[in-house]
Amino acid sequence: MRREALYLTLAQVPPGHVVSYGQLGELAGMLRAARWVGRTLSQLPEGTSLPWHRVIAAGGRLSLPLGTPAGEEQRARLRAEGVSVHNNRVDMRRHGWHPMPRSG
Repeated sequence: MRREALYLTLAQVPPGHVVSYGQLGELAGMLRAARWVGRTLSQLPEGTSLPWHRVIAAGGRLSLPLGTPAGEEQRARLRAEGVSVHNNRVDMRRHGWHPMPRSG
């Protein structure tokens, strides 16, 4: 149930935007779940179509290490979407995703 909510929320993050692990958890209805989100995303099946590369650490820091296959793939995917990465960080003001709150 929690995992499905996380996946549905992650699928909505548009190209060229990023969210933090904690923000993604909150948007999926789970407070203070950043570590759980990170652990869950690390277990995604190979070849998933979910945009895992758009999830980064708080403050815009890329948490996947430079020089690792996953870290290099994340940086390449973000750059391909027009996200600029400088000093292992993404400008959250420019690229952060802030969905419109649901009115109801």
